[in-house]
Amino acid sequence: MKKIIFAFAILAPALCHSQNLKDLKNKASQSVSKPSNENPFTEEEAARALKEALKQGAEKGASLVSKADGYFGNPKIKIPLPPDARQKEQKIRSMGLDKEVDDAILSINRAAEDAGAKAKDIFVKAIQNMTVSDAITIVKGNENAGTEYLKKQTTTALQAEFKPVIQASLDKVGATQHYGKIVTAYNKIPGVQKLNPDLADYVTQKAIEGLFVMVQEEEAKIRKDPTARATEILKKVFGKG
Repeated sequence: MKKIIFAFAILAPALCHSQNLKDLKNKASQSVSKPSNENPFTEEEAARALKEALKQGAEKGASLVSKADGYFGNPKIKIPLPPDARQKEQKIRSMGLDKEVDDAILSINRAAEDAGAKAKDIFVKAIQNMTVSDAITIVKGNENAGTEYLKKQTTTALQAEFKPVIQASLDKVGATQHYGKIVTAYNKIPGVQKLNPDLADYVTQKAIEGLFVMVQEEEAKIRKDPTARATEILKKVFGKG
């Protein structure tokens, strides 16, 4: 009985916005009168469910960004020109460089999509190393607590893995060339503040930001939407809906 009360206590805050909170409360109340071997879930199962939820959400997020148009076709995470060039975009287009601007934006996003596949293994490793204590803290946290945990644990590794792939992809898909044309043409204008031609750092940062936007969306679905729970342990702990 103590395990059930404790498990419900740690899960309730994280599920406070869920349409299934009443069902979870009812399950917890009903289980008090049942023998201990019929308890719906233990503390360890709650932690394992959280790990599975994060793994499912992280893998789905990485899959979404690494496919064709994963960035370019998604307005939420589409990567624009770097800030200094974006401020001058209309001026650059007015110089007859519309195609070069469009090509640069497309190729920047293609480079990010190429790197996206690297995220999966990094996420899985971080989740595997998560302690029960970490998992319970996340369950008790906000609806994006799992994503924030992954940001803290994986951003450095993601930067190290993404940047070489992005640099190679920028060269492969022509982003360096397309953006270089824009920068060269604009920087020839007398008296203007020069644009920085280095793209790799900027695209790496924006690619990682976009990746976590998608991971956070997947985490929210798993917490709130019964149909997003792909495994039995997720259904058992978070409810079947």
